[in-house]
Amino acid sequence: MLVLVKSAPDTPEGKRGALLAKEMGSDLVLIQNGVYFALQKERLEGFCGTAYALENDLRLRGLRDEAFDRSVRTVDYASLVDLMAEADKVIGVF
Repeated sequence: MLVLVKSAPDTPEGKRGALLAKEMGSDLVLIQNGVYFALQKERLEGFCGTAYALENDLRLRGLRDEAFDRSVRTVDYASLVDLMAEADKVIGVF
């Protein structure tokens, strides 16, 4: 399962999406303001799946590679489409 989160970490939606991915053991894709989850490792603490952040959204927000958690992988749009196509379920938490 793949969970997409577009809301910032300080919003109820963002918190709900990260918690859902953590509890379900699914992978997490951070898009739009959701990429701010990648800034602090403790925000994804206990998360056992793979976390991805959309490169363009990181760049648009001025977030540099050295600023975010190394365990978060960056993906481009084509890779995001591949991830969604390969997943058995995709859930969007907005």
